[in-house]
Amino acid sequence: MTSPRTTLSLVDTDPAELAVDAIVIGVHSQTTEPGNGAPAHALLLASGGESIAAAFDGKLTETLALLGATGGPGEVIKLATLGTVSAPLVVAVGLGPEPAGAAPAPESLRRAAGAAVRALAGAPRVALALPLPDDADAPAALRAVAEGALLGGYRFAGYKTKPQPARREPVAEVLVAVPDAADATAQAEIARAQAVAGAVRTSRDWVNTAPNELRPPAFADAVSAAAREAGLEVEVLDEAALKAGGYGGILAVGQGSEAPPRLVKLTWTPEGGGNGKRVALVGKGITFDTGGISIKPAQGMWEMKSDMAGAAAVGAAMLAVAALKPSVTVTGYLPMAENMPSGTSYRPGDVISMFNGKKVEVLNTDAEGRMVLADAMARACADGADYLFETSTLTGGQVIALGKRIAGVMGTPELCERVRVAGDATGEPAWPMPLPDDVRKGMESDVADISQVNAGMDRAGHMLQGGVFLREFVTDDVAWAHIDIAGPGYHSGEATGYWTKGGTGVPVRTLVHLVEDVATNG
Repeated sequence: MTSPRTTLSLVDTDPAELAVDAIVIGVHSQTTEPGNGAPAHALLLASGGESIAAAFDGKLTETLALLGATGGPGEVIKLATLGTVSAPLVVAVGLGPEPAGAAPAPESLRRAAGAAVRALAGAPRVALALPLPDDADAPAALRAVAEGALLGGYRFAGYKTKPQPARREPVAEVLVAVPDAADATAQAEIARAQAVAGAVRTSRDWVNTAPNELRPPAFADAVSAAAREAGLEVEVLDEAALKAGGYGGILAVGQGSEAPPRLVKLTWTPEGGGNGKRVALVGKGITFDTGGISIKPAQGMWEMKSDMAGAAAVGAAMLAVAALKPSVTVTGYLPMAENMPSGTSYRPGDVISMFNGKKVEVLNTDAEGRMVLADAMARACADGADYLFETSTLTGGQVIALGKRIAGVMGTPELCERVRVAGDATGEPAWPMPLPDDVRKGMESDVADISQVNAGMDRAGHMLQGGVFLREFVTDDVAWAHIDIAGPGYHSGEATGYWTKGGTGVPVRTLVHLVEDVATNG
């Protein structure tokens, strides 16, 4: 099921003369000194909207303030132009306080563009005249505006059978005002934004699909079809191939469901082999997680359709890689299973033989993600990866420690720092966390090489337990990072910025950034 798509292009026409349904400008909040007769809070026009303000004889910000505009981040105020400019509607989006001597941060622009385009659903053609610097920061700012516009207008197609009169169609076409629409660097940023945002939207579509329609075989088919169309090499291991290959973790989690598990492998190989480095991307693909025998509470369980957000992000990132063609070999591994309680489910107390030969004692069948990931990560190491980036909605401990927006990252310190930097650059923040020896000590098993969780079922350091377990399945010669997106992978609240309700697509943009970084810098 594909969501409606928004197209994007550049223009260098005076924004006041653009034949569009709405023109978006930015405004900053401004606090004035008391006692001078001015209001305590005023609006400051951001660069890019000067010609619009001139058409209103300098009274634009005053009029917007009368309508309640404060310039707060993400605030959207609409004003009928009554013929003062070509567009019938001016839309002011808040950017917060003006940064001292600098342009707004890319993430501020990304969120503002997303909020504005979403608020303009129903308008076929919209132009953005937001502040873009004219220095070395210009490409990052333009990328942010383009991504925000494409992602803020996202809406899942859904399953409603009756027309929804109040549900307006997303903006069909967005024009971004720039100094020179023919500039090669600007055009390259737009092309990249379309590829990456398109991948994020695909990831969101997969996460938002009803779990009865995206069980492991169907998910594998959907990813494989998209990957083949993109020109990637595709390999799918079914339950027979998984058994023959010794993937005990994936099989154990999937054996309770009538929908058998899968492992999907996607490969991008650049011409000439690229720079010789090999990147592995691994994503957790639990298409629905009941918890198995260790069943979850009923409240909120329906959101467990999003427990495959890691695999969705990896599959979608591989589509973006195919479009961007970086000079590095990249392989995606998507282990898929449905964790269900039944007479054939794996049990607490089971001992599972994993792909790399290690024996794992199962204490909690709801800690299933690390079981399927361990097999996939071990396979990636066996295939010869230099760098391994794994992402998963792994632990509630991540949400408790870092909240709904910041991912936790564990692994090789240098690679964790690269993830943090990439997250800051893309607006998908991640924070490095430790892997303490005492946490590993608490996972000693009396009967196997390691317990799947703390042997005393102690949830202290729950997020760290997941990272410590996964470390056991990475060989010493591979730099690796585990990105826990239990919070950022799914947004259950109202739309904000360029996030809409449901799947977020995190961390597709981070993964793509990391691949490009390795392609450029090794």
